[in-house]
Amino acid sequence: MAENLILDKLEGVRLRFIEVGELLTQPEILSDMKRYVRLNKEYKELQPIIEAYDRYKLTLSNISSARELLSSEKDEEMREMAKAELDELSPMLPGMEEEIKMLLIPADPEDEKNAVVEIRAGTGGDEASIFAGDLFRMYSKYFESKGWKVDVNSESGGTAGGYKEIVMSVAGDGVYGKMKYESGVHRVQRVPQTETQGRIHTSAASVVVLPEADEFDIDLRNEDIRKDTYCSSGPGGQSVNTTYSAIRLTHIPTGIVVTCQDEKSQIKNYDKALKELRTRLYNLEYQKYLDEVGHRRKTMVSTGDRSAKIRTYNYPQGRMTDHRINLTIYNLPSILDGNIQEVIDKLQMAENAERLKESNI
Repeated sequence: MAENLILDKLEGVRLRFIEVGELLTQPEILSDMKRYVRLNKEYKELQPIIEAYDRYKLTLSNISSARELLSSEKDEEMREMAKAELDELSPMLPGMEEEIKMLLIPADPEDEKNAVVEIRAGTGGDEASIFAGDLFRMYSKYFESKGWKVDVNSESGGTAGGYKEIVMSVAGDGVYGKMKYESGVHRVQRVPQTETQGRIHTSAASVVVLPEADEFDIDLRNEDIRKDTYCSSGPGGQSVNTTYSAIRLTHIPTGIVVTCQDEKSQIKNYDKALKELRTRLYNLEYQKYLDEVGHRRKTMVSTGDRSAKIRTYNYPQGRMTDHRINLTIYNLPSILDGNIQEVIDKLQMAENAERLKESNI
């Protein structure tokens, strides 16, 4: 990539960085919390690019000075110093340019958000519910390794174990940016516990990952929400089953319904249900963006059709295959124990390669 093309793009970013910094000090921005939060987020996102720009520009300046010295200086010792500096700095440019390329790729604005994660049993009866429970355990182990906080909003147990459905909120550093790759249909091939003939069955569970909306993302009017209370069901002590602590919220304009019965407190359940409702409404609009991007990025992942089969867990062969990037790992027990970072890293690399192609940098 030509140096002047990089510098042109970076100069435009620098001007925007300065502009945003000035806007953040203006009284009308400070009094508009929604706009202030958005601009402050943009400022923080631009900062690493500006730092890389400064390093790149300094390196180019030093290379230029060394070349000028070589062409004009007669003293042999000074010429050797200039040559040594050129030999040190010139190989650094390609790496710096690659770093800048990646930084200039427009980031998904949702990547830093927390997430709502749903796991639902699909085809396969009891075995599908058991597999949904296995996925929940896998993700729980992964969340624990990342130090993320998990709150279960609602769950429905399977008759033979696992879950027919479980919905949880996950909070931490860049949760959605990592977990978005898990959206889709996960397929398992194994001999079920209930199978007496030793035959391999195929079952499935679906995973949906939504970026969690905050109060600045969407305006939710109280008059548009119908609130119902009912007795919680399932384990948790007799107070769970005898008090009206469970919450069902219905968004009247869209018909979206969310429930929460995890907490003994009705107020806590209401707060969690309201957060999930806000997220689901926000994702009605966000899905349009996903669909648009999904048409362009074939390897990517969480965008596009969330009903697409993305991964197979084959127990007899001890392998996991991610069908989007043709990745196969023969260490299934480790994967199911929550060690999925390698898979996520490779999916991120595939996405970045496609985003780089889109950006024409």
